[in-house]
Amino acid sequence: MSRFVKRLMIIAWCLAASIALADEDVSRTVEASEDGLVTISNPVGSIDVKGWSREQVEVKGELGRNVEELVFERNGNEVKVLVKTRGESLRGSSSDLHIRVPSNSSLKVVGVSADITTSDVHGSQRLQTVSGDVDTYAFEEDIDIESVSGDIAVRGGGKELHATVGSVSGDIDVTRLSGTLAARSISGNIAISEGSFARAGVNTTSGDILFEAALAGKGRLDIETINGGVEVELRGKLSARFDIETFHGDIRNCFGPEAQRTSRYAPGRELVFTEGSGDGRVTIRTLNGDLSLCRN
Repeated sequence: MSRFVKRLMIIAWCLAASIALADEDVSRTVEASEDGLVTISNPVGSIDVKGWSREQVEVKGELGRNVEELVFERNGNEVKVLVKTRGESLRGSSSDLHIRVPSNSSLKVVGVSADITTSDVHGSQRLQTVSGDVDTYAFEEDIDIESVSGDIAVRGGGKELHATVGSVSGDIDVTRLSGTLAARSISGNIAISEGSFARAGVNTTSGDILFEAALAGKGRLDIETINGGVEVELRGKLSARFDIETFHGDIRNCFGPEAQRTSRYAPGRELVFTEGSGDGRVTIRTLNGDLSLCRN
């Protein structure tokens, strides 16, 4: 075999190897129910989902070189978009997906090291990732969002729904939600603003809490943190009974009575009073942190 032929074979092999290792562009479409379920799984990379007026699911993006296949199929009212990798290693599997779904679809999205973004999707949403951020817009259906080490941002349109939002070591930012809310973070801050709640429960282990929203009639607000400050500014008409206590920290009340010491021999302070007819209930507990209570 001549040197020239050998060189051609080596060049051809190198080209084939480089093509095999290159990322793969994808563009696929399937018919879908106008209010069906879309299930998406992408271990590494990003997942961007947008609602549109067509009764189709469209997937565009780039698959990582270590991706074995993209499962894209419809079964009844469910469409699945699943990125499958070769073996257990996620190295070289980073894939970026841009997905369009019917606007009334429900979503179930799972990632490992993947950021998740959704917009214009009116159905229920269940979004889970381990080390990625989540940014979503909620309409009138329930949402359930979890991230281990990523931040979560949720914006609503003011319609009532039930929202469950949790992160282990990330911050949570909730804006313009209404209805009921359960928000928790182990070592992150939680900020809630511009909403109106029939019931809201907010918990952190080591993080600050900001609540700037309204309570609906007979609404209930429960806040608890171990190591963190709490700032509450209640909006709109207010009628509630307040039961507030901190073990190490000050309580500043912009309306109503001043806080009192719980004991001559302990540093704790408490504040118990009723505003209006006392239809609602506000309970706040902090172990180590200052607390501020105001109304607007």
